[in-house]
Amino acid sequence: MRGRGDILNRAEALQLWHRVNLGVVLSAHPELSARQMAVLTTVYLEAGPHTVRSLAGRLNITISPVTRALDTLGRYGFVDRGPDPADKRSVLVLRTALGSRYLSSFAERIRFEAQTVKAPKTERTKVA
Repeated sequence: MRGRGDILNRAEALQLWHRVNLGVVLSAHPELSARQMAVLTTVYLEAGPHTVRSLAGRLNITISPVTRALDTLGRYGFVDRGPDPADKRSVLVLRTALGSRYLSSFAERIRFEAQTVKAPKTERTKVA
């Protein structure tokens, strides 16, 4: 359980978001849009099986933007698509090892930046 002192204030939360996004932009990793990241994290963090239709429903958007996001994520190797054995008309969205590594790296960046945002100013220069 987190204590009250562990909660970020608004400025710290925005600073964290900025630092994480800046780190992605400056890295060699692909820059994903907010929608692509939402699709990717839904596939990896929420129980499946996932289909294009179920992802569209979960994200409250139509099938077309989900398909476009999956096309991009598939080009990066972060997800794969395969036939649904239970329904030949449906396509399952599958996790990949590369997608898992990408999200693990992203999570580590968040953890690192969260530590630097909460560190006193004198410690921030040491951590960075």
